[in-house]
Amino acid sequence: MRELEAEIKKLIVDALMLEEVSPDEIDSTAPLFIEGLGLDSIDALELAVAIDERFAVEISAEDADARDIFASVCSLAAHVAANRPPALRRGGPLA
Repeated sequence: MRELEAEIKKLIVDALMLEEVSPDEIDSTAPLFIEGLGLDSIDALELAVAIDERFAVEISAEDADARDIFASVCSLAAHVAANRPPALRRGGPLA
């Protein structure tokens, strides 16, 4: 799971163009929104698109659990791990 968390941290930095933050500086358990990284709703949309493109996991604003999914890198990694297609579960490339 740590490898997936590291990959998600890098994705966050790259997708949101967070030039002032390195992936290593992101605490896996810290909040992503308001506190912690201080992301906003636009960042959530951009991150959801990046997660879908990289891991083939859709996260919709209408999902009842969306707030919990985006709570931290840990919760986001757990959701991706549980929902990505089998071909990507071992880090395989997206077909």
